[in-house]
Amino acid sequence: MAEPRLPGVVVVTGTDTDVGKTVVTAALVATLVAAGLAVAAYKPTQTGVAPGETGDMGEVERLTGALTAEGTRLIAPMAPRPAAQLEGRTLPSLTHHLEAIDHLSARHDVVVVEGAGGLLVELTAEGQTLADLAAALPDSGTVLVARSALGTLNHTMLTREALSHRGIRLLGVVIGSWPTDPDVIETTNRDYFAALPEGLLGTVPQGAPALSPEAFRTEAPLWLPGVAVATGASQRRGTP
Repeated sequence: MAEPRLPGVVVVTGTDTDVGKTVVTAALVATLVAAGLAVAAYKPTQTGVAPGETGDMGEVERLTGALTAEGTRLIAPMAPRPAAQLEGRTLPSLTHHLEAIDHLSARHDVVVVEGAGGLLVELTAEGQTLADLAAALPDSGTVLVARSALGTLNHTMLTREALSHRGIRLLGVVIGSWPTDPDVIETTNRDYFAALPEGLLGTVPQGAPALSPEAFRTEAPLWLPGVAVATGASQRRGTP
């Protein structure tokens, strides 16, 4: 990461939906746990999953063993506001999410927050977004998950501009699904991300969610070499 101290909250957003936010969230959690930190994960709004089904946080918990929590869950596989309208539900407020994150932060060194869709997808009935949530967290930084293929540079730069415009700290980019046999477009995209001021934090290999939890936890730190945890000991709870 660009700065030596990891923030207390790491917000994971993506250039779009289905770019690998959940597996990157899990990889971040596993990497930080491997560094000796107490870590929890939180998803403000889970859509496209019925009650009792395993959602994104369930997958993170399965792969990492870390504590996870959801703000709310909606059945329709769509953006939170229209999904809530279909079910006649009221979405939790931004304050609710901030309080939930604060509750987890009181017991953990780092809380990893996974967004829904992209940065400006609305999470509340008032139209507030993940960007608004990140901006309201005093000790936070954002990880941007991108695709490897053609078109990703434009989507990535648009999201970077939106983050910069709001004064939100960008920790770096992660490619959410890196192919075993990348083509020249994918390798040049990777090199482009690496040359950005905040840099490329790493690449998660395609098929990573299919690994056993034990293998996932062992290999995750190797995928994210840019996650600076060398000073993590000073962040552990109770350490002066």
